[in-house]
Amino acid sequence: MKFHKEGIPSLIITLIVIAIINFLTFYFFGSYPIIMWLGYLLSAFLLITILQFFRSPKRDVIINENHIIAPADGKVVVIEQVTETEYFKDKRLQISIFMSPTNVHINRYPVSGIVKYSKYHPGLFLVAWHPKSSTENERTTIVVEHKNGQQVLFRQIAGALARRIVNNAKEGDVAVQGDEFGFIKFGSRVDLLLPLNVKIKVNLDQKVFGRQTIIATFE
Repeated sequence: MKFHKEGIPSLIITLIVIAIINFLTFYFFGSYPIIMWLGYLLSAFLLITILQFFRSPKRDVIINENHIIAPADGKVVVIEQVTETEYFKDKRLQISIFMSPTNVHINRYPVSGIVKYSKYHPGLFLVAWHPKSSTENERTTIVVEHKNGQQVLFRQIAGALARRIVNNAKEGDVAVQGDEFGFIKFGSRVDLLLPLNVKIKVNLDQKVFGRQTIIATFE
């Protein structure tokens, strides 16, 4: 299990906070073992939380040009037909994956192809399950054109806790299915906007895993 580079600043801050907690606990409450142990437990909790949040598990992927795989870990909270207004301006199938603070927060390309569009949008920080979060929250939109000519759009959406979206996808880049393109800190969601003719392979409330779960297949 590796530690993701995006977590290094947070880890440094956490270690400083832990050092302060332990020093104050020992200095002021050294004669109170129960309080000292509570301080140590709090320090351990903070460290474990940061380490698990920024974990980067090794996952193998067998590239399949017919598959659209999960771009993130989480739970499927939306499967519906919508009108996409930013890029396609037509009807698409939307599949949304909610990422809780306990999920791996690395974002990966769901398909291989060429990045045709990549744009950052400033916005609000509504809770990730709010109906308007897809269009009003801080977010990035990426579109990859598959070699079959079909295009897949996916959005990183900030939430009430997620205040930093990392998007490394640039227009013209070659996207490789399963490769990392970004990261969202502290929980949020990723939307997939797919062609209407794909075959959905997941259900509502299903847990999915980035780079592994097949979300849909091209028909």
